[in-house]
Amino acid sequence: MHRTLEVTVPAAATDALCHELTDLDAVIGLSVQRGASRKPPGDVLIIHVLNRGADEVLRRVGAAVPDKKALSVVTSEVASIISPQSYKTVDNDRDEAIWEEMESGLRHQGRITPNYLVLMALGGIIATVGLVSEPVPQAVAFVASAIIAPGFDPMTKVPLGLVLQRWRLVGRGLVSALAGYAILVVMAALTMGLLVAVGETSASTLATNPEVEHLQHPKWTELLVAGAGALAGVVMLAAFRRSFQAGPLIAMAFIPAAALIGAALAVGRMDLAREGLERFLADWGFIVALGVPFLWLKQHFLHKREPLV
Repeated sequence: MHRTLEVTVPAAATDALCHELTDLDAVIGLSVQRGASRKPPGDVLIIHVLNRGADEVLRRVGAAVPDKKALSVVTSEVASIISPQSYKTVDNDRDEAIWEEMESGLRHQGRITPNYLVLMALGGIIATVGLVSEPVPQAVAFVASAIIAPGFDPMTKVPLGLVLQRWRLVGRGLVSALAGYAILVVMAALTMGLLVAVGETSASTLATNPEVEHLQHPKWTELLVAGAGALAGVVMLAAFRRSFQAGPLIAMAFIPAAALIGAALAVGRMDLAREGLERFLADWGFIVALGVPFLWLKQHFLHKREPLV
């Protein structure tokens, strides 16, 4: 999708900045509202820009306003830009998110809130039921838990923060992931304990489930699927295709693996818990190991700028 950037700048910077932005082919429309902003005080520039020009616009905005406390930028998606004189330019746009949008989306999806923790807990319950189910209901449970539990976003904060050298983002990603998966493991243990208590399952049923054995001893084909899923999730984040991220989550196994840790602890199978942890760390390792070089390439060959914040 194309973008509208609503930029507030000091009045002294408006004319020079407008002159620079007007010269950019990717800027399809530019409007100025003099003195319209009260917080921060200044002029408001409304910029209709193509995805491929958003970074250059923000680069020039940042250069024009050295004091970032006097700057404010709001980004929004545009359903379409109809400009007959710029039809070819608009038609050749590309799908890219800017750094600030990536970070904002991850902040919203991976923040430690009651909603986040409840969804992680529910994902743990469903995944645990799947660990001791027959193949068809098991597949349904694993897919549902991967979609319900927002476990991908806090992990993705780590490679993004490492590439941008935003250590606070890395720290928050680690803390969010730790809190979310701790809740998931605890709920998995409670769920397994309840199922054993009511006679629905047993430790031997858990240990001999074929999918549990796959989590314990994944084949190269399964690891390849997980690695491809991890990279696909990072690519979708960078391409602003968040609505399709269920696919990468389903391809990976860190939700069932985390649930296996709790379920195994509940029945005293420390060996299963250790192997569940190993698979969980392997999938997270894919996100970091593949996400860092991909985002590094994006930064050095495409975006070529630091975030404004």
